[in-house]
Amino acid sequence: MTKEYCDTLIQQAHVIDGTGSPGVQADVAIKGDKIIAIGPQLSFTSTVTVDANGLVLAPGFIDVHTHDDTNVIRTPDMLFKISQGVSTVIVGNCGISASPVTLKGDPPDPMNLLGQRADFQYPTFSAYAEAVTAACPRVNVAALIGHTALRSNHMDDLLQAANTSQIQQMCQQLNQGMAEGALGLSSGLAYASAKQAPMNEVKALVSELAQFNGIYTTHMRTEFDGIIDAMSEAFETAEHGKVPLIISHLKCAGAANWGRTTETLAYLEQQAQQQKVACDCYPYSASSSTLDLAQVTDDFDIFITWSEGAPEQAGKLLADIALEWQLPLRDTAIKLQPAGAVYHGLHPEDVERVLAYPRTMIGSDGLPNDPHPHPRLWGAFPRVLGRYCREQALFELPEAIYKMTGLSAQEFGLAKRGVIKVGNYADLVLFNANTVIDTATFSDPIQSAKGIEQVWVNGELSFKQGRLPAARAGRFLRRGINN
Repeated sequence: MTKEYCDTLIQQAHVIDGTGSPGVQADVAIKGDKIIAIGPQLSFTSTVTVDANGLVLAPGFIDVHTHDDTNVIRTPDMLFKISQGVSTVIVGNCGISASPVTLKGDPPDPMNLLGQRADFQYPTFSAYAEAVTAACPRVNVAALIGHTALRSNHMDDLLQAANTSQIQQMCQQLNQGMAEGALGLSSGLAYASAKQAPMNEVKALVSELAQFNGIYTTHMRTEFDGIIDAMSEAFETAEHGKVPLIISHLKCAGAANWGRTTETLAYLEQQAQQQKVACDCYPYSASSSTLDLAQVTDDFDIFITWSEGAPEQAGKLLADIALEWQLPLRDTAIKLQPAGAVYHGLHPEDVERVLAYPRTMIGSDGLPNDPHPHPRLWGAFPRVLGRYCREQALFELPEAIYKMTGLSAQEFGLAKRGVIKVGNYADLVLFNANTVIDTATFSDPIQSAKGIEQVWVNGELSFKQGRLPAARAGRFLRRGINN
């Protein structure tokens, strides 16, 4: 009797399927871009056989919070993600997206985190999707549409509320983008470019999403003292639109707020009994973005990663620059702008509390265009597995993987992804649970993790022991479509 054929047969793996269920010893067969069989001692004729020898085989990790919008096109090998075991990235977070965008000048802060003016070449969502498809990145890409991006298309002054006509134009453009496959809308209400948008402006846009089964994600209006009010606004906005809510990088920022995650998580769980809500989190006690005057404080260290105002000061602490210049912190920050910063303003216990919360997904929130990026860009997912799961026992390995895979696919509506199951796409990562760890640090952040052995994307071997095979197999994933 002739054996059935498969392209790749992974044997004797410790399969953790992404549902939260305990792992099992099994073989997994891949044919084309799909998983075709799972079971003990599968009998297949295969082109490639991989002896996993007890290594963990999990679904490829889904980075739900990225700013890789232009990098998936400009640097399609995406080594900083594939080397972590990430097979899918969600772009367009925090209100900033590469599409649909038509710039009138340089990208406003914080859209400049995504690139220079020349990098914004996508006036429609479909133009962006086509560009990603043409670039064929090493990872899958799904995208949100940014509220600030829409504002920049239709408003000359972002430091004010949109008028009725401008809101209508934004709604029409969002509607078109949703019809072309966007996942939903993101907002970044903490930033000056969106801070003056009243709740009703955002509600009007969120009202466009339900007809497309879209979602609303938000970098809330504040993560400092007023966080409960900001959460309340997010809940009310999503409920108005009758859509699921995802709170981006949930945290309690600033020394005065350390410990308040007991309060914020209780509020989130209370609200989850009434509407569909979730959150994401990165596994570090420091944040990173552009240098924001509203966050300038002497409560914690602020590290300057880049500066157009004084390029020679990059790589120094804001306090040290202020001392050198004999200026107050705020005046120093003004003189440095535009600039980027890492803010060491979170408490490790708050980070752990949010990570452990059952509705929390993992997102890196890395900034690939930063010359001195936060280490989360290269290390977020292995850090969860190595530091928080293996070393600190914050959760069991199946739960850690669920937060990176099955839960993420479910919340973002990614069909046939995030779970190892017959008929699902073969996005897989093989890693050593005993050695996997991040190596990127705040002082030396551009470092690949250890312990990630192999990664498959849509059935193609895409990473192997530090090397990048020739094939790139990532796809653009449109909402509601079995890609």
